[in-house]
Amino acid sequence: MMKQEDIQTIFFLGIGGIGMSALARYFHSRGYRVCGYDRTPSALTKELEKEGMQIVFGDDHLRMEDCGFEVGNPQHTLVVRTPAVPEENAIFTYLREQGYEILKRAEVLGLVTRQMKALCVAGTHGKTTTSTMIAHLLQPVNAFLGGISMNYHTNLLLDKDSEYVVVEADEYDRSFHHLRPYISVVTAVDADHLDIYGTEEAYREAFAHYTSLITGALVMKHGIALQPRLQEGVKCYTYSANEPCDFYADNIRVANGEIRFDFHALGETIADMQLGVPVWVNIENAVAALAVAWIVESQEAGVNSQELKARVASFKGVWRRFNIHVNTPKVAYIDDYAHHPQEIATAIDSIRKLYPERKLIGVFQPHLYTRTRDFAEGFRRVLATLDECLLLPIYPAREEPIPGVTSEMLGGQVVQKKYLVAELQRRVAQSNEPVVVLTVGAGDIDRLVPEVANGLKIN
Repeated sequence: MMKQEDIQTIFFLGIGGIGMSALARYFHSRGYRVCGYDRTPSALTKELEKEGMQIVFGDDHLRMEDCGFEVGNPQHTLVVRTPAVPEENAIFTYLREQGYEILKRAEVLGLVTRQMKALCVAGTHGKTTTSTMIAHLLQPVNAFLGGISMNYHTNLLLDKDSEYVVVEADEYDRSFHHLRPYISVVTAVDADHLDIYGTEEAYREAFAHYTSLITGALVMKHGIALQPRLQEGVKCYTYSANEPCDFYADNIRVANGEIRFDFHALGETIADMQLGVPVWVNIENAVAALAVAWIVESQEAGVNSQELKARVASFKGVWRRFNIHVNTPKVAYIDDYAHHPQEIATAIDSIRKLYPERKLIGVFQPHLYTRTRDFAEGFRRVLATLDECLLLPIYPAREEPIPGVTSEMLGGQVVQKKYLVAELQRRVAQSNEPVVVLTVGAGDIDRLVPEVANGLKIN
């Protein structure tokens, strides 16, 4: 890799991605010239442009100078790419052929984790919410978040005086193997990304190797199928939403739109904690985040129980993580990022607990042809638990279509995006009982959220 002092410009291939944009903001804050490419504009790319970063859209490499990219200067320009941009992309091809040094986002993030004490969150589910909770509990702190914090309205937190950085450890393409965690949570090892790993065993092996990179402590969910491979001296703790172990919750109460619980930490108790975002799955996320905060604060000035309690109550959540956009006696509308069968099941279960008497209409946009193919049975099973199911066409992201793999194979009625709001309005209007509408998916379904919310508010 080129020396850091030689880098003048950093060009991000896929700058509009949630993880890439956080890195772009980080380097922009440190005085580098930051520019980038993305396929289409979005709310996030508009924010980056307002902050002073220049972006080119479309795949024409001849337009790269339009975003401030200095053509013919590979010795002073670092290119950072996301796997979401395919290698046959015209701009990617041009940069490669012109001899620019190209690093994966994970490689660059790994360099950052070597400069501070990295508090990482890995696992199939819950990474973004848990890491954002950790950052909120430990403020002020540095953090690269996989979503937009509703408390801070950003995916990047910076504090020049903090020695800690909170990082979401993504297992896709074995990206998390580039990190050097000081403390890491592992939330789950349910198989995913089988287009990369091939088998469930290989997927779990990747997590086992990841645990060997931890230098301080592992905080893993109680009972998951993971045999950690820890370095000598690294401590291992377990956590649970409701089973006694090192860190756990009990005396859980759900009433009047609130969730309260007692938090137990290595034999000590903080009673009557109120969960800022009252969603059942966030109990588990909160326990994991509290465990990390407890370990860090125990090593520093000592644990401030009342401050932790207040911060859990003030946590506002993460954009697209069970956000309630409409909540009237006739209809509630919730949007969530869930894109794996288990994540969708968790969202459905949380809604059934919050709104036990309401009809549940779900809208799912499958993400990736390979994931749809590999988990078709699981998707069919969980979507069948909805009272009514609508499906959008598969969002391909980086993939080409696979013959025979379509949304139709998952059951439910397939609706084109432009007809979705009208179809939801019709179903809500015809329902004889109150309704909850749930939209889930990791593609571009989020761009429909304002339209869906506005359409349902009239009911």
